[in-house]
Amino acid sequence: MRFAAVLGKRLALISTCALFPLTLSGCMGGEIASTGTPLSAMERQEGAKAHPELVAEFGGAETGPRADYVASVTRNVAVHSGLSSAPGDFTVTLLNSSVNNAFAIPGGYVYVTRQLVALMNNEAELAGVMGHEVGHVAARHSARRQAAAQQNALLGVLGQVLSGVVFGDSALGQIGKEIATTAPQLATLRYSRGQELQADDLGIEYLARAGYNPRAMGHVLESLAAQNALDAQLQGKASGVPEWASTHPDPASRVQTAYAKAGAAATGKTNEDLFLTRINGIMYGDDPKQGVIEGRRFLHPEFRLSFEAPQGFYLVNGARAVSINGQSGRAQLTAAAYSGNLESYIRTAFNALVGQGQTLAPSTIERTTVNGIPAAYGVARANTSSGQVDVVVFAYEFAQNRAFHFAAITAAGQSGSLNSMYRSMRRLSASEASAIKPRRVEVVTVKPGDTVASLAARMAFDDAREARFRVLNGLNASDRLTAGEKVKIVVKAAS
Repeated sequence: MRFAAVLGKRLALISTCALFPLTLSGCMGGEIASTGTPLSAMERQEGAKAHPELVAEFGGAETGPRADYVASVTRNVAVHSGLSSAPGDFTVTLLNSSVNNAFAIPGGYVYVTRQLVALMNNEAELAGVMGHEVGHVAARHSARRQAAAQQNALLGVLGQVLSGVVFGDSALGQIGKEIATTAPQLATLRYSRGQELQADDLGIEYLARAGYNPRAMGHVLESLAAQNALDAQLQGKASGVPEWASTHPDPASRVQTAYAKAGAAATGKTNEDLFLTRINGIMYGDDPKQGVIEGRRFLHPEFRLSFEAPQGFYLVNGARAVSINGQSGRAQLTAAAYSGNLESYIRTAFNALVGQGQTLAPSTIERTTVNGIPAAYGVARANTSSGQVDVVVFAYEFAQNRAFHFAAITAAGQSGSLNSMYRSMRRLSASEASAIKPRRVEVVTVKPGDTVASLAARMAFDDAREARFRVLNGLNASDRLTAGEKVKIVVKAAS
C-alpha cells in the first residue's frame, strides 16, 4: 500500500476504455473474429490518457533490462494481431504489483505484473499471456464493454462496496461484494465469458505464428489455477477460484480447452533457460515500499506502522489500501489528508465512503490512545436490503500532518469483532523497520541429491513451503527433480 499516493486522490480512469485481465476463470468458445483492423487514432488517444494513472494504480512501472525483455517478447507476439506491424506501436509495461494479473487497454497498451511473470516458467508462457491480452484489443472487446466500464469507474474500493450497502445499487458498488477486492481487480473484471475464451484462442494463434509452442497457454493457465487454489487454501477459503472472478467458468475446463486448441503434437520454441536467466532476482510478493504482509500482520517500514488482523481474517495489500477480510467483517486501512483534527478527519472519512450527494455520520466520536498513538473512532448504523450493518472508522494520528484509518463494516452489533485489530496498531521501531526486506526469485540448478523437499526448505516462508515451491515451478504432486535442471526458489533479499 502506497499511502502517500492516496492522499486527496479519487481515481476515475475508465470512462471510455475497459481493461481485460488474463484472469483464470474465463472460458473459450465460438469462432475467432479476425478483425485485422489497425489501431485507430482515437484508440491511441484513449490509451495514452488512461496509461499514467493506471500505472500508478498498480504500484508503478518496473524499468531496466527485465522490463525491456518483457516488452520485446510482447511486441514480437503483438505484431501478429493485425493491430500494427510496427513493434513500437505497442506500449508494454511491467508493473510493480504483487497481484497475479495481466491486461490491456485500447491503443496498444499492454500490462503484466511482476508477480505473474515470476509464476511463469518459460518465454512461451509469457508470450501466451501477452498474446491473450493483445487478443482482447484486436477483437475490440473494449467497445462492447464500454457501458459497463463507465458504470464501474474506480472511485475507491470500500466506497464502491459501502454505497451499495447503504444507498442501494449506486455507482460505488454493492454490499455483498468482497471488500478485499483490490482496485486493480475491480478495474479489470469487465468482460464476458465468450470474450475471455476468444482471447485465449487468439493468444494461441499468435503464439504459433511467432514460432512458440502454443501449448504454453495451457501451461500458464494451469499454473494460475494451482496458484489460486493455494491462495484459497492459505486464506482458509473453500474455493480455489478468487471471489472477484467467481461468475466465470471452471478454470480446469479452460486449461483443458487451451491444450486441445493447441494440439497434443504442437511444437515450437519455449526459451526456458533465457527466460529464467532474465527473471532471476525479480521481486516476489509485496514491495516493502508499499508495506508487507506476514501472515495476519501488516508492516510498513516507511511509515513505521504495524497491525494484526484477528484470527480467521486474511489481508490483501493493494496500491491504495490494505484490505482485511473475514466472515464476521470486512475493513480497509488507508489514509487521507490530515489537518490535525481527528474528529474532522473521521467525519470526512465517513462521507468519503458514500460519495457525493450522500451522508453517513457516527452518532458520537470517542477519543482514545492505542499503544501510545492518539486515536479516535466512530460507529454509524445503516439499513440495507439484507439487514442493518455497523460502519466503523477508527483513526490514528501518527504525526501532526499524517493520519491513517480503518474503515470497516460488520453486521449490526458485531463491530467488536475487529476490536483486537484496532488495538493492535503500533509504531515500528527503527530496527524493526530496517529488518523488513523484499523477497526475490532466485534461479538455482538442481544438484545430485536435491529433492523437492530439500529445495522447498529454502523458501523464505513460514508455511506451505513445498506447496509454494511446486506451484512456483509448475510441478504436480508426483513430479520429481532431475539434476541439472533449473528451478525457482523465493529468498529474502540481503538488502
